[in-house]
Amino acid sequence: MFKAIRSIFNPRPVRRNRSQLDKIEVAEEQVHPRVLLIIYNPTVPSQRGRRLVDVMGWNKPDELVRQFIEDLRFASYGYCHYEIADRLEVDAFPMKIDGFTYSANAYHSAWLARQGFHQPDWADYDRILGDFDVARRITNRSIDEVWLFAFPYAGFYESRMAGPGSFWCNAPPLDRCDQVGRRFVIMGFNYERGVGEMLESYAHRGESIMAHSFRDRRGADNLWERFTRYDLTHPGRAEVGNVHFAPNSQKDYDWGNLEKVSSHCDNWFDYPNMQGSPRMVNCKEWGNGDTRQHHLWWFRHFPHEIGERNGIFHNWWRYLLNPSLV
Repeated sequence: MFKAIRSIFNPRPVRRNRSQLDKIEVAEEQVHPRVLLIIYNPTVPSQRGRRLVDVMGWNKPDELVRQFIEDLRFASYGYCHYEIADRLEVDAFPMKIDGFTYSANAYHSAWLARQGFHQPDWADYDRILGDFDVARRITNRSIDEVWLFAFPYAGFYESRMAGPGSFWCNAPPLDRCDQVGRRFVIMGFNYERGVGEMLESYAHRGESIMAHSFRDRRGADNLWERFTRYDLTHPGRAEVGNVHFAPNSQKDYDWGNLEKVSSHCDNWFDYPNMQGSPRMVNCKEWGNGDTRQHHLWWFRHFPHEIGERNGIFHNWWRYLLNPSLV
């Protein structure tokens, strides 16, 4: 049905400039989640059989993955070390939920015209999981999650959860994968975009999982609600904000706002002992509007210490990497 090129992928660290938060502190033993990486990169016959990434001049998926893995290692203070257990490059388009599959020439023409894309857009996840034997791999723990990489209009959600008791993870849960015995996440990435957008997809995964973790907590016990406060909704009581709203944001994606507001964001570096005073902050703290830098700043405020209180781990990364804990 399709040709897959298999290889073992060894990510290399990527050099980059860092903010004042460049100290790597490993609070707990490192974890090494194993990923099945599936890259849909079909050949385009009308373009001398070149691969779609090269025809379009889009980003190289392997380089995006290297940088993304390094960013998550940095963001988690060295706790999270993703490993690509299996890499498949697929010379095909994923099938849609109604059975439709693009031809490479038709997709190329639609992209150039910016119209004619198929609806419904969503990919057939059950088909993908079956094609790549995902249930067995999750069950025998040869992999812990799946990363799908493709082009615009591939039909992937940014993140989606499967397995017994799955819940909303920025997308409806998959309900046909209960036999695997544990929950797992399927990420959907777009190689037309950059690492900043990959981090945003992962951050929305984090929002969903943490909201579910604190779903039964009320008032002061709901630390996730406190973490995500921003000045527009909580005047004078901003904390770290959410993925789309920094502490001083006035609208979605307003990460470049120079207006200063009072925020308790620094307290989260001292979690669970958060007794510090607020200070005035603006976008200079999180990259002056840069998507990637804001998301790294946001993730670096996640609690990451050893221990637990009231049934909640002090290291929130444990939930992001293992949703079966929730």
